[in-house]
Amino acid sequence: MRVLFIAANTEKINIVPMPLGLHDVAAATEEGGHEVLVLDLMTLTDSQSCIRDSVLSFHPDVIGISVRNIDDQVMHGARFLLDDVKEVVRRCRQLSNAPIVLGGAGYSIFPEAVLDYLEADMGIQGEGEAVFPQLLSRLSRQADLSGLPGLYLRGRGLQGGRIYVRDLGDLPISGVDRFWAAYDRNLWVPFQTRRGCPMNCSYCSTATIEGRTIRKRSPEKAIEDLKNFVEAGFSQFYFVDNTFNLPASYAAKICRLIIHQGLHVSWRCIFYPGKVDEDLIGLMADAGCREVSLGFESGCERILKNMNKRFNPDDVRRTSLCLAKRGIRQMGFLMLGGPGETRASVLESLAFADSLPLDTVKVSQGIRIYPDTALAKIALDEHIISPDDNLLAPAFYMVRDIEEWLKETVTLKMAERPHWIT
Repeated sequence: MRVLFIAANTEKINIVPMPLGLHDVAAATEEGGHEVLVLDLMTLTDSQSCIRDSVLSFHPDVIGISVRNIDDQVMHGARFLLDDVKEVVRRCRQLSNAPIVLGGAGYSIFPEAVLDYLEADMGIQGEGEAVFPQLLSRLSRQADLSGLPGLYLRGRGLQGGRIYVRDLGDLPISGVDRFWAAYDRNLWVPFQTRRGCPMNCSYCSTATIEGRTIRKRSPEKAIEDLKNFVEAGFSQFYFVDNTFNLPASYAAKICRLIIHQGLHVSWRCIFYPGKVDEDLIGLMADAGCREVSLGFESGCERILKNMNKRFNPDDVRRTSLCLAKRGIRQMGFLMLGGPGETRASVLESLAFADSLPLDTVKVSQGIRIYPDTALAKIALDEHIISPDDNLLAPAFYMVRDIEEWLKETVTLKMAERPHWIT
């Protein structure tokens, strides 16, 4: 079958994102014997013309569309991002009768709601590399689609329970030789070695997207793939693993292999602030780590407990100081206004962030509520959301008694601190 893949995201939040997941699904599709064409709308100046030309010349049997972001997660003036994707779906409908299949991180959080909103035919929640080729096989034979893991049909719901591939080495990857040739070598390339997160933070959607169990690729195979990118001219990477330093032994092996292979790379990662290992931080610096995202979210121990964080402010301080000692830049994150927040806890958090050697601080007011999280249950109990709210339209938890004060306080704080952003 001929499959047209479209990475519909054009939003550049913090960094220019490349469609790693879509490329991996496209690789699995190619390995299944199908013909593939990939459009990354982020790289196109006239996406509508490119979609038209591609559909009319390629004549796809199936169109796969990746949905990365639902909104920008900003409470004041939130931007809903699905309408642009809806226009992509509408355009494909005008040009082709091919079934439209959705996937991607944003889709996986809201599988039924996004499918209905975008008016696509079906979608795959979770790891499309494993399921999409099976779907194509059945579509080519006009076979029954029931039982396919994670597959949703519009108006008919979930067809089969999700599966999680335990060894990520069993899944095909895009590889530098497949879909990356057209990308600027100065961009930061997404690179993944693990999926899943067991930390269960109260507000986080990662478990819905990737599951609660950490699943890994072989470190040796991962670094072999990284080396291929380096040999193709790429030198900047960001590890999109949810927490790079968990487990620490695996992260250390990744770093040692980078050093052993003599790969002169610069990279970023998401770093868990608890269970700091100074030796690991040293290895990271020696292996080329230049910046981490340090998501501590609050400087108040009581609020951290409310978020189900498994570290305290002292842990964060030790981690931050150690990172600074090794010359690794840090972007810290504060999420203010969640359950139990008070003026005193906000001031404690702001002062705490101010005391750390952070290069950038991203401050969020209000916390985006996602389905199937502890925060969603709290919001429901407090009548902030209703039982029939699918949460696709951005909804935020905010302690209303402090909302206006918080906005004014953060504005004043940021006016004196150019490295603080929202």
